[in-house]
Amino acid sequence: MPIEIKMPALSPTMETGNLAKWHVKEGDTIEPGDVIAEIETDKATMEVETADEGVISKIVIAEGTEGVPVGDVIAILLEEGEDASAAPAAKKPEPEKPAAPEPEPVKPIAKEAPKPAAAPVPASGGRIKASPLARRIAAEKGIDIATLQGSGPGGRIVKADVEGRKTISVSPTAPDIQVPAFGGALDPPRQEVRINNVRKIVAERLTLSKTTIPHYYLTLEANITELLAVRKQINGQFDGAKVSVNDFIIKAVAMALIKVPDAHVQWAGDKMYSFGRADISVAVAIPGGLITPIIRGANEKDMKVISAEMKMLAGKARDGKLMPQDYQGGTFSISNLGMFGIKEFSAVINPPQSGILAIGAGMERPVLKDGNLENQNFMAMTGAFDHRAVDGAIGAQLMKAIQEFLETPAVLLY
Repeated sequence: MPIEIKMPALSPTMETGNLAKWHVKEGDTIEPGDVIAEIETDKATMEVETADEGVISKIVIAEGTEGVPVGDVIAILLEEGEDASAAPAAKKPEPEKPAAPEPEPVKPIAKEAPKPAAAPVPASGGRIKASPLARRIAAEKGIDIATLQGSGPGGRIVKADVEGRKTISVSPTAPDIQVPAFGGALDPPRQEVRINNVRKIVAERLTLSKTTIPHYYLTLEANITELLAVRKQINGQFDGAKVSVNDFIIKAVAMALIKVPDAHVQWAGDKMYSFGRADISVAVAIPGGLITPIIRGANEKDMKVISAEMKMLAGKARDGKLMPQDYQGGTFSISNLGMFGIKEFSAVINPPQSGILAIGAGMERPVLKDGNLENQNFMAMTGAFDHRAVDGAIGAQLMKAIQEFLETPAVLLY
């Protein structure tokens, strides 16, 4: 009996997916574990492996088809000796329906055209020389014809002068000002950009966050001079992989959440959840959107493990290879724009979490220490919190704990 290959549910929230690419064609023989297609989900583009063996009889859903419901048949697989005649015909992507023509606007009842205003008189008292056509165009565009410079015979203002908008000052004390003409269309050139599933989901979640979660923000600076020195020292001992400042931040946030458990919670309507393990979501920019892979149990991992795991997850994210278990869940988020030179910013909470830490760039400035000036590095960080679950004083305690961990980096190494 023919085997129906169906659109898989690659995440708990997935209802539809885009069939981005087929890796097989009709007539191909496949075995369990073969990659047969790429499906674009609400988070990433993922490869689909088959669990069966046989011959691809029909490609039911063509590649490039968007919005295929979970559970719909996308291909037919025949086992050895089976007849292909019972397989359904392939579906093709439905062409976009042309937009319905807009109804013609109701023509207004004609009114008597207003009489043209009297020709303006320049400050000198003489009559402005302008052609009737130039006067009419100027009146339609709301242009004061007295501000135009004529290029016709005897300085007469003509049509080209009105359309070119070469204005002059009418003040005897101000210098002449030339305004360049713009002869193009009123709207700039534009093109339609297809929105992928990742962008759609990010837009929906951020809109939900900003419209339903009462955000408040707390900003604090951390002196990371010692952290940078420790990082330089341990990286000199590592072979290959290097620990980043972001790795220190992940560990510091995780340890601070365990130290301040009242901030390590999520709002759930008629109840709240409290967590005993810090699963840190880290924002990673990918083509067409943003995704937050998770370092699970970051409070229990040493710096080298966090560094290696973060590099692996970031690479999978950019390649569209993250699996649902790589990004689903998380108890708190970090968004770092310091590498772009951003000094300070506020991030949007990633629901259902109750907090996110926005990290700015480290900035060097002179500090008076023991009577001497020396340069030290400071990093601004802004926490956004859900006021339903985390009161202001609790949020402040968490920010202070993060600051203390970052300013004593040796404790983060164990």
